[in-house]
Amino acid sequence: MDYMRNNNLQARLRRAVGQFWKYCLVGASGFIINLLVFSIMVSGFDAHYWIAGTVSFAVAVTNNFILNRYWTFGSSERDVFSQATRFLVISITSWALNMMLLRLFIEDGNLNQYVAQAIAIGMVTVLNFTGNKLWSFRQPTAR
Repeated sequence: MDYMRNNNLQARLRRAVGQFWKYCLVGASGFIINLLVFSIMVSGFDAHYWIAGTVSFAVAVTNNFILNRYWTFGSSERDVFSQATRFLVISITSWALNMMLLRLFIEDGNLNQYVAQAIAIGMVTVLNFTGNKLWSFRQPTAR
C-alpha cells in the first residue's frame, strides 16, 4: 500500500513540475507580450506608465489564460466563464500587486520604468502559479 501511495505522490509531483515548466513558458510569452505592449504604449503613444501597465496586463492575461487552459493544465472544464472569472480574480490581484511594486520601484526607487516593470512581473509569478493551479485550473479530486 505504501508503495502505491509513494508512486501516486511521485506521479503527482512529476505532473506538477511539468505544469510549472509549461506555466513558466506561457509566462515568458506573457512577459514578452506585456513588455512589448508596455513599450509601444509608453514610447509610441506617450502613455503614462499606469495606463501602459494596465493595457499590457490585459493583453498578456488574455494570452496566458488561453495557453494555460489548453496547454499547461489541459483543462476540460465546460464552464469556461467560471474558470475565466477565477483566472481573472487571480490576475487582478496580481495586477494590483504589480502596480504597487511598479509605483514603488519607479517613484520611490528611481528605477527605469522598463526595468521596474520587468522586476515587478517576475515577483508576482509565484502568486499567479499557485492561485491558478489550486483554484482557476483545479483538477477534480478522485474519491
